[in-house]
Amino acid sequence: MSVGLWWRLWLMMFLEFAIWGAWAPVLGAYVQKELHFNGAQTGWLFSILPLASIFSPMVFGQIADRYLPTQRLLAMLSFVGAILLWYMASVQSYSALLGVMLAFSIVYAPTLVLTNSLSFEHLKNAEKTFGYVRVGGTIGWMIAGYTLTIWLHLSGHTSQADSFRIAAIFSLILAVFSLALPNTPPKREGADPLAFRRAFRLLADRNFAVFMIISFIVATELQFYYVLTSPFLEHLGVKPANTSTVMTLAQAGELFVMAILLPWLLPRWGVRKMMVVGIIAWPLRYAIFSLAAYMGSHGGPNLLPLVEAALPLHGFCYVFFFVVGFIYVDTVAPIDIRASAQSLIGIVVLGIGTWIGSIVAGQIQQAFTVGTVTNWTDVFLVPCVLTVLCAIVFPLIFQDPTPGRAEGFALVS
Repeated sequence: MSVGLWWRLWLMMFLEFAIWGAWAPVLGAYVQKELHFNGAQTGWLFSILPLASIFSPMVFGQIADRYLPTQRLLAMLSFVGAILLWYMASVQSYSALLGVMLAFSIVYAPTLVLTNSLSFEHLKNAEKTFGYVRVGGTIGWMIAGYTLTIWLHLSGHTSQADSFRIAAIFSLILAVFSLALPNTPPKREGADPLAFRRAFRLLADRNFAVFMIISFIVATELQFYYVLTSPFLEHLGVKPANTSTVMTLAQAGELFVMAILLPWLLPRWGVRKMMVVGIIAWPLRYAIFSLAAYMGSHGGPNLLPLVEAALPLHGFCYVFFFVVGFIYVDTVAPIDIRASAQSLIGIVVLGIGTWIGSIVAGQIQQAFTVGTVTNWTDVFLVPCVLTVLCAIVFPLIFQDPTPGRAEGFALVS
């Protein structure tokens, strides 16, 4: 991988995840503390991006595979997203915020899979090199969080609505920069004009189907972290202006795992072992959250430092499971439908799984809340138990693919 190619793909990932990282970590705290939304409303708001991820990537993955160069499509979507994000900062009613979030999500959701497919198209030996590119996204997420904290302290502003304006700036920069990305034309020579139809056929492979089912279940539990961690941290005593920076501890762990462990371990351990470790990290983190909540509600010591120390486990949770999963999909998908195959996992993980998970997380918080007091101990025991079950079942039924082939699917068409 040349230096010129690396820095362009790295910066693309940096900007892509800076957009998301500017607003997502603080959204829960913002809408509950400033706009006074309840847990159920918060969950539905978080569900909009996953909902868009069910349908939008299917359409735009088809466009990238058959009709329009990926880098141009990315530029168009990012420009529209910038406009919507800037407007979102001024919206305060629940119904209006849902509507604008839906419009933004329709144009942002496809970019999450398009950046993957563009990277895989130009990388050689992706299992060793993709981590060095994707780590740009982790750093982008962290820088976005630091930017919000610094801005709130220096400007004297107190509203986390500024997170949307910061995200809009990153999105506009990505729109312009996308035009400098490597040319990635559509594969018009594909065997089937409907690339997404062929991507669905991958589910006929038992191993691939198992992977998708477990990914779906784990994705539902992912949203307990994204929806509820920021209000939980503020419950433990973190100041709102510092919430986004504290939550970047998760990305610090992701940075280490992505840049150091992933390139070294994946060729040695394979997909199966990596994903098992990733699943195990989930219940460990939720168990620590639950313990801290229990001790706090029963007169014990404030375990905020322990919770903060557990946040870097996100690196193992996300990278070992989801990033390795994206690499696995690229390995088994025929070359002319890779954008659509990445869109398929986007639909299952970023779409259906996180859509249901967002709603369930919000409903669980609401169910365990009396007045304004939430029983955080029981809230986090729910995803803890479910991820333990996934950690038991997955290694029993999933097998590493044969190098160069999935069961019944050639790497090239």
